[in-house]
Amino acid sequence: MSRKSDKTLTRLAPMLLAWFDTSARTLPWRSPRGVRRDPYCVWLSEIMLQQTTVPHAAPYFTTFTARWPTVEALAAAKDEDVMQAWAGLGYYARARNLLKCAREVAARGGFPGTEGELLALPGIGPYTAGAIAALAFGERAPAVDGNAERVFARLLAMTGDWAAEKKRIGGIARDLVPADRPGDFAEALMDLGATVCTPKSPNCPVCPLTELCLARAEGAPERYPVKPVKIARPVRFGSAYVLRRMGQVWLVRRPPSGLLGGMLALPGPDWSETRAPSHPPLAADWTEAGEVRHVFTHFSLQLTVWTAQVRDADLPDGFWAAEDQAAGLPTVFSKAAALGGISVPRKR
Repeated sequence: MSRKSDKTLTRLAPMLLAWFDTSARTLPWRSPRGVRRDPYCVWLSEIMLQQTTVPHAAPYFTTFTARWPTVEALAAAKDEDVMQAWAGLGYYARARNLLKCAREVAARGGFPGTEGELLALPGIGPYTAGAIAALAFGERAPAVDGNAERVFARLLAMTGDWAAEKKRIGGIARDLVPADRPGDFAEALMDLGATVCTPKSPNCPVCPLTELCLARAEGAPERYPVKPVKIARPVRFGSAYVLRRMGQVWLVRRPPSGLLGGMLALPGPDWSETRAPSHPPLAADWTEAGEVRHVFTHFSLQLTVWTAQVRDADLPDGFWAAEDQAAGLPTVFSKAAALGGISVPRKR
């Protein structure tokens, strides 16, 4: 640790672990205390938790592990089955990488046990590699997610360039990982950031690290981390067509690559930066049902929904599916289907 203020953190690990021993969350992917974590469960849960919350990811994890209890079982699954089971978690490139990684791990006979080897697997970045290495294999590796970054940014009242500060946090965390409890340390940081050192209204009075926290001493911990101002997302426009007949809806499959690649969808043109006239996939008595708004990572989408009933139809692509199959559509199309009059059960 190069800075004077960093040296105060040498007391952090024992203080944090003492708190964790009495305050650890019970989560479906965690093993009982003292039991080494299953690398498959660690990996699967961490991939699911990217860009979503614990309450949202937990039922998906339970469903996946009941259906595919091992990495070998997942590796043998059909792509379309996994993609459909993933629907609602978003960021479908992660689901494609999930399968690619599972098949590579199964082919090699199991997960490698070091941070460096794990980083070479598809879809595994520094945080996930550190989490698997520490939690499943006991390696003295850091697992620095957004929660941990927020904790350290407040502890040290970091005001520098955020990209540089994140690198600094990674180095500090690596130095602090205790050799005897690397997995507990990783999970303790996650829990502290998720339940106490939250983005808004951090609960400083119950924080085990209050006496170490420079942001707390300043009196305004919620102002950290100091990140660059976000650039407004561009807006794209499109149409979705809900074509129905006798309890069925017409579905298409999106191209294998790109956004929502390989997923089932409602028919409609490519999304564009300007509104375009409606061009339905066939002549019918189309009615405008309203508009769905959905936010992706890099843009916001405004999707006009049209609906029509037919007795029969002759379309070049796609197929008729039972209306309840709309529950397995990606969220944006599930919203559109519901707006078009289809009863879509809520995601798990």
